[in-house]
Amino acid sequence: MASNSIDEGAPAVEETGAEEYAAFKVEQRGIDLIPDAERKMTPAGLFWLWAGAVFNVEFFFYGFLISSFGLSFGQCLLAIVVGNLFYAFLGLASLQGPAVGTTAFVVSRAPFGRNGNRVVALFNWITQVGFEVEGVFLVVATVLFLFSRYGAALPDTGKLAVVILAAAVQLVVPLFGHATLTKVLRYLSYVFIVLFAVLAVLVIQGLHGLSFDATASWGDWTTALVVIISVGGLGWTENGNDYSRYLPANTPKWQTFWAATLGPGIPSVLLEILGALAATVTTKTLDIQGLGIPQAFPDWFVLPFLLLAIVQLFAINTIDLYSSGVTLQALGVPVKRWGAVVIDTVIVAIVTGLVLFQGDFYHDLTGFFLYIVVWLGPWFGILIVDYWLRRGRYDPASLAAPRGGLYWRHGGIHWPALIAQGFGMIASLAWINAAFAVPSFVGPLSNAVAGLEGSDFSWLLGVVVGGLVYWALAGARVRREAATSTS
Repeated sequence: MASNSIDEGAPAVEETGAEEYAAFKVEQRGIDLIPDAERKMTPAGLFWLWAGAVFNVEFFFYGFLISSFGLSFGQCLLAIVVGNLFYAFLGLASLQGPAVGTTAFVVSRAPFGRNGNRVVALFNWITQVGFEVEGVFLVVATVLFLFSRYGAALPDTGKLAVVILAAAVQLVVPLFGHATLTKVLRYLSYVFIVLFAVLAVLVIQGLHGLSFDATASWGDWTTALVVIISVGGLGWTENGNDYSRYLPANTPKWQTFWAATLGPGIPSVLLEILGALAATVTTKTLDIQGLGIPQAFPDWFVLPFLLLAIVQLFAINTIDLYSSGVTLQALGVPVKRWGAVVIDTVIVAIVTGLVLFQGDFYHDLTGFFLYIVVWLGPWFGILIVDYWLRRGRYDPASLAAPRGGLYWRHGGIHWPALIAQGFGMIASLAWINAAFAVPSFVGPLSNAVAGLEGSDFSWLLGVVVGGLVYWALAGARVRREAATSTS
């Protein structure tokens, strides 16, 4: 394998064997090329890492959230089932990690070039921070709700202290790194499965009848679909290789694909359906109750539910915080992985405080889900077309090189990828409906199709246009590059 020193953001680490990959020990690897001796993960481990992250009250909340758009249970069910089929995107976006042994936004240098890749890496870092803010805010809101429930409303200074404490607690597991994440999330998933079973019993007991009629327009339904895809299969693609890179290079591709597809996909479907069911036995008010506590739940369940919800929210945030750290390195920030985690934690604490005191969380959150697909769709389309064109073959030394190499091209920029990204984003914006987001915007195609007025197919246009433009502009060159690649 090529040298595992990547760039100024990831100092070289000596190959010391498997001892580097150990739980509850601060991981020294950043965006390094992982040596074969340290690739101890199995497809089953990848499955449970994702299952442990997604068996989470956050996904219960997403099922509740889309019901607030005015959808019947039948429409929610259809959006959930269809939307979660796109976890196949995450499966595809996890295939490059085992081949090269590095993170998503180092692999992304192959289509974009080292310097061109900084553009999409910046988009990703902002996206990861946004998801981290969501998780920490929900933790803080849950803690504040618990205080108020027991007659101890906190003043602003107390709320600020809760924000700081939540951010500090959130720091711990991502600081240790990949091996710790894998172990912790696997064992937490078992606990969360038990919670899911209890939730299911309580929700089903409260059901009085389900509506399968179309109570919302199909344009509104497409917006719900975008949310499910954004928080699910497409929304996790930029994290995929950050975790699959610890699989041995000879891992069968089909095992990697299904582990990354089914690990998060199964709990996502179950929890979102349960959240949609819960919305039928409670008022659809998006306050802290939106975490999924129907009025039908007995009082004895509320406290343990919310306490475990806090643990779950911390768990899912570890995925984003780890990935935002290695993305910061891929941007070229000269800091070790653990240092990047600390930087991101501080930023998340500041933004969470601003949202808590001055923002409109649920309004801003839905807008965030709608807008991130504008860049994610084209990036994913370009990454997968590039992978297909080069038949999965990469040159690790060129990905790692600070300058020069196969992917340097014109000053470190591969213009076909950036042009394709731009066209894909324009196409995505042409069919978006973010009327209630900030900034508010409705694309010209959103109202152009009879019966689908107000529709949103931004994610689909982004993937298709970005991928096709890249194939048209770069296909021949990428195939020639692939002929000289080593992996």
